Amino acid sequence: MAFPTTRMRRLRRTEELRRMMRETRLLPADFIQPLFVCPGRDVARAVSSMPGVAQLSVDRVVGAAKEAQEAGVPAVLLFGIPQRKDAVGSESWSAQGVVQRAVSEIKERVAGLAVITDVCMCEYTDHGHCGAVADGEVDNDATLELLTRQALSHARAGADIVAPSDMMDGRVGAIRKGLDENGLSQVAIMAYAAKFASAFYGPFREAAESAPQFGDRRSYQMDPANGDEAMREIELDLQEGADIVMVKPALAYLDLIYRARQKFNCPLAAYNVSGEYAMIRAAGLNRWIDEDRLVLEVLTGIKRAGANLIITYFATQAARRLSG
Repeated sequence: MAFPTTRMRRLRRTEELRRMMRETRLLPADFIQPLFVCPGRDVARAVSSMPGVAQLSVDRVVGAAKEAQEAGVPAVLLFGIPQRKDAVGSESWSAQGVVQRAVSEIKERVAGLAVITDVCMCEYTDHGHCGAVADGEVDNDATLELLTRQALSHARAGADIVAPSDMMDGRVGAIRKGLDENGLSQVAIMAYAAKFASAFYGPFREAAESAPQFGDRRSYQMDPANGDEAMREIELDLQEGADIVMVKPALAYLDLIYRARQKFNCPLAAYNVSGEYAMIRAAGLNRWIDEDRLVLEVLTGIKRAGANLIITYFATQAARRLSG
């Protein structure tokens, strides 16, 4: 019925009524906190383009993981900055690598927190690309073996979930096969299934020290113009054994999060990436916006679009805010 019989404002009149009518409920359990692990001890090296984010040594990462858990965040996602880089990123699968040690320490000292590890070569290679390079090009099939070795080392250290972010064809199947053949079938895979060649990644490349030294990543990351291709990528990763699929970035790709939710009956993650974080944080520090309110509004929008899990640098902050 139309006005005046129907008055939509009736149920917006008080905070209690608004809370009762809320369709999308944002919870701390929706979040995953990314952390950057670096060599050393008692290190907290600020990332200039991401105020409030730092590269942390293993001991500091354990503390940050504990803070996330205490705020109600159920999982952390670890990225590694190695002591040494080479052409094939060999430190990425070292049993004594920073990520491997961080996984082990967190599992021992922060009981009940899920640990996810990023599986990619870009942080570990001296050329900054996400795989082995031959004749100036990233060699897809040669990279699969390297990614599998990295994923196995993370799983052996105690990772609950490995998350390949490289966008090589066939990497989910190769990692699943490697895990299963080595008695690690219980370890899940969260695939960066639809990862776009986005300008929103700039601050991350400072944080992870992973900028490519030549060319760019458009031959393996997706063209931002393509939505149907994203659905094909997600479908292929599920066929290869992905347990969770991801759309990255989030804000400029909410339509694809929604499409994936409608098309696939599976756990769906979205990555609220570094550039999205940096824009909100910069505006908040300048008092151009109410940062806390905007963070929750953005995260609610990502969940409303269909994401079950939201990877965000605001995870601990937002979880505290939601907990009052």
